[in-house]
Order: sequence, then structure tokens, then C-alpha cells
Amino acid sequence: MSTDVLNGWAKSSFTAAGYTRDVYRRGTGPGIVIVHEIPGITPKVAQFANEVVDAGFTVLMPTLVGTPGRAPSGGYIASSMAKLCVAREFSNMATNQTSPIIGFLRALARNLHQEVGGKGVGALGMCFSGGFALGMMVDDIMVAPVLSQPSMPFSVGATRGADLNLSPDDALVVARRAAEGCQVLGLRYIDDKAVGTRFESLRTLLGDAFIAVELPSTKKSDHSVLTEQRDEPSVQQVLAFFREKLL
Repeated sequence: MSTDVLNGWAKSSFTAAGYTRDVYRRGTGPGIVIVHEIPGITPKVAQFANEVVDAGFTVLMPTLVGTPGRAPSGGYIASSMAKLCVAREFSNMATNQTSPIIGFLRALARNLHQEVGGKGVGALGMCFSGGFALGMMVDDIMVAPVLSQPSMPFSVGATRGADLNLSPDDALVVARRAAEGCQVLGLRYIDDKAVGTRFESLRTLLGDAFIAVELPSTKKSDHSVLTEQRDEPSVQQVLAFFREKLL
């Protein structure tokens, strides 16, 4: 375990919606909330977040599970997954529900925007948190939502594999915002079964506001577009999206 990859990041805690979580912060400029994947804030998640900082943004990374700075391994992934499965703040299996942790993330983004100002804020989730930025679109300040390999609820069966982790009321607001021009960037490897058929659901909900980046899978393990199985052009497209919407 090592937090060396988080050198230069300031650690604090934030409480909202009944949850308190550690949050890492670095950078200046418009605000972006980056939510890590399973098993946690790994070195490659931190590397990507540092690139977002270097592009001219204030980045917040909340810790939702795992040990910040620890590299992934089979056992670590399994233990983080086990904790995720029993945590009430995540709607792992339920459909047509917005995960309760979204309330915390929305408050975190609002607080950041009040401090740093600008056109609005961005958010990026990946893997289990991949769809969280969609739920954060309920707030008008969310103007740059990015969904990387959204995988919740877990794709057990066709219904769950198509679900967007949104309540019906939140889905209506998200659809309205998309119709008003708020674009959503989504990224996935085409054969990633964890994503299910969510990209089809996103096209239905968002229409032309959904920008889909679908990459050819070269091996069965291809999943993490921006980190473990990093696709460099996709990283640059995310940075360009943030610049276009926020700078």
C-alpha cells in the first residue's frame, strides 16, 4: 500500500446526504469530480486525475471504497467488491433507482462550484460509478458529465444490464437537460459485458446529446478505458470535452 501516487493532493472530509467521506483535492480552475472505479483510487486512477488537473481544473476525488493509492490485485478487487455489494449507498441490483450516494456527490459538486465558480462543473465516473455523473445531471450546474464503462446495477440479466441507475423522476430531469443541450460523453469497450446494453438505453434517453465512444475489444479483460486498459485517444477526448464545456 502506498499513497505516494497522491503526493500533492490535499486530503479532507466532506459530509452530505447522511454520508461522510474522505476527499482528495488538487488543482486550480473549474471544478471536476472524479469518482474512482473498483477497487478504489489506484495509481492509474490517480495518474488520470493528475492529467485532468494539469489540463487546468480543480479536481476532487472522493473515496467510496478501498485504500487510496493501493495497486489493484485479485484479492483487493474481491474485497472491495464484497464491501460494495453490502453498502446501502449503492443500488447494486435494484432497477429504476438512483444510488443514495448520488446525493452526496451532488452536494460535493455544488460546494465546489460555489467556491471556484465558472460555467459549471464536470463529473466523471468509471465502472461501478460510471453512471453517477448522469444522476448528478439533475443539478443544472453539471454541464460536463462523463460516463466511463458504466456498470451499475450489476448486469445480471437483461433488465439490469439496460438500467441506468436512475429513478423515473431523475430520468425525466436528465432527459430534459439533454434536450436543452447538455451533452453526455460515454466510453466503453464494445465487448465489455459489465456495461450490458446501457449505451442503447443512453441513446434512447439522451438522443443526439449522447456522444458514444465505443472501442474495439482486443481481449476479454478490456474494461477500464481511462486507466488499466487505457486508450490514449479516449483520454484526450475526455480532456477536450472538459475544456470545451468548462473553460
